[in-house]
Amino acid sequence: MGSQDVLSETTRLASSSALLQILFRVITFGLNAFTLRYVSKEMIGLVNVRLTLLYSTIVFLAREAFRRACLSGSTKRNWTKTINLLWLTVPLGLCWSLFLGWIWLQLLEVPDPNSVPYYKIGVVAFGLSAVVELLGEPFWVLAQAHLFIRLKLLYTSILVLCYVMYFVKFLGSPEATKKSFPVSRMTDLLPNLIEDQTVVDWKEARLTWSFFKQSFLKQMLTEGERYVMTFLNVLNFGDQGVYDIVNNLGSLVARFIFLPIEESFYIFFAKVLERGTDVKLQKQDDIAMAAAVLESLLKLVLLVGLSITVFGYAYSQLALDIYGGSMLSSGSGPSLLRCYSLYVLLLAVNGVTECFTFASMCKEEVDRFNFVMLALSFTFLCVSYFLTQWQGSVGFILANCFNMSIRIAHSIHYIYNYFKESSYRPLKGLLLSPSLIFVYIISGVVTVFSEIFLCCDKGWLARLIHIIVGALCFAATLITVFFTETKLINFVRTQFLSRYTKKET
Repeated sequence: MGSQDVLSETTRLASSSALLQILFRVITFGLNAFTLRYVSKEMIGLVNVRLTLLYSTIVFLAREAFRRACLSGSTKRNWTKTINLLWLTVPLGLCWSLFLGWIWLQLLEVPDPNSVPYYKIGVVAFGLSAVVELLGEPFWVLAQAHLFIRLKLLYTSILVLCYVMYFVKFLGSPEATKKSFPVSRMTDLLPNLIEDQTVVDWKEARLTWSFFKQSFLKQMLTEGERYVMTFLNVLNFGDQGVYDIVNNLGSLVARFIFLPIEESFYIFFAKVLERGTDVKLQKQDDIAMAAAVLESLLKLVLLVGLSITVFGYAYSQLALDIYGGSMLSSGSGPSLLRCYSLYVLLLAVNGVTECFTFASMCKEEVDRFNFVMLALSFTFLCVSYFLTQWQGSVGFILANCFNMSIRIAHSIHYIYNYFKESSYRPLKGLLLSPSLIFVYIISGVVTVFSEIFLCCDKGWLARLIHIIVGALCFAATLITVFFTETKLINFVRTQFLSRYTKKET
C-alpha cells in the first residue's frame, strides 16, 4: 500500500471515528443532562472518578504499550508471533485487575453505604469489564494495522463479538485473498507455537516494554488529577462529581475530533516513516507527504482549539446552566469550564505533536523520553496537590495546562530537529495570519461584553441575543479562516470531505 493510499485510508478512519464519537456521545450527553437532575453529586463523583479510574488504569496499563509497538512498522511481519504477544494483554490485565481491585477495596476510603451503596460490587464489575474488553485486543490491532474502516464502524457497539463475527466472515473470502491477508483461519488468531522459532518477536517485545514504561508514566499524566483526588482526598465526593462533569463537558471536542485524529494519524505516520531513520535516508516523497500532513493537522487542531478557548470563555456559564442547572452554573463550575477551554487548546496541539513524535522515535529515543515523562509525572503530582490547596478544583486544570505545555515544548523540539536537515518546516502550521488573530481578539472581546450585559440572569431573550452575538462572531471567524488558510481548506476538502462528495456524485 503506497503512502497516498495510507493517507486516504487514514483520513477515512479518522473521519469515521469522529462521526461515530459524535453519534454515540450525543445520546450519552442527553442522558447525562437528564440524570444530573436526579443523581447526587457524591454518586457521580464516586462512579465517574474512582471506579472509572480503576477501569481506565487496568485497560491502559495492560494494552497501550502493546498497541503502540505492534502498530509500528510494516504489516509484512510474522503475525503469528505478533498475535502471541498481543494475547499477553489478557493475563496482564487480570493481574492488574486483581492488584488494583485490592487497593480500591482495602486501602482507599470506603464511602458511606447510605449515600453510595454497592461500592464493592462496583469495584468487581469495573475490574471484570476491563478484562473482558482486553479479549478483543488481537482483533483490534490486526484490524487497525490493515485499516478496516467497515469494522471500525461496528467497534464502538459490541467489542469482542463484532470482531469475531467480522473475521469469521472475512477470513477465506476473496477480499482476504486479494489483500494477501496474513491470517487464513480463526485458529491463527489464538496463541500458537512456531516450530524451531521463538514464540514472539523479541524486537517487538522489547519495544513493547519500552512503551509500557512510557505508558505507565503517560497514564499518571493523563489521569493524574483523578489519582490525586482518589489517594490524597483533596476534594470530597461532591466536588469530585462537579469537577468530573465539567471535565467531561469540556473534553467533548477532544474526544469527538482530537482523539480520532491522533489515533488514526499515528498509524499513518508509523506506516509512512521509518522509525529511527534519518530524514535524508528515507523516501523523500514519503517525507514530503508526512511533513505536509503534519503541517495541516497542526493548523486544523490549532484553529479548533483556539476557537474553543476564545468562545468558551464567554459561554461557559450558559452552557453549564443549560446542561445541568444551577448545580453546575453556580459555584466553581463556570471557572472550571473557562480554564478547561484553555486546556483544550493545549490538548489539541499536544495530541498531534506527540502523535508524530511517538510514531517516528526509535526505541532508544522512547527510552530517553521515559525519563522526561517520569519527571513530568512527579512534577504534575506535586503541582496538582499545591495548586488544589490554593485554588481548589481549578488547580487541577492549571496543573494540567502546565504539564501539557512542557510536553508540547518537548515534541516541538523533537519535530524541529527531525526536519532540521530537510527543506520541510511543518511547524509553520502553528502560525496564524495577522488578520485571523485580529478577528479572534475582536470576537473574544465582543462575546465577553455580551456575557456581562446579557447573561445569565437576564432572562431567555437576553440569552438568545447572547447566543446570536456569538454565532455572528464565529461566522466571521470561519469566513476569515476560509480566505486566509487556503492550504488547510484544500487539505480538509481533499482528504476528509472527498469521500462524501464522491458518494453524492
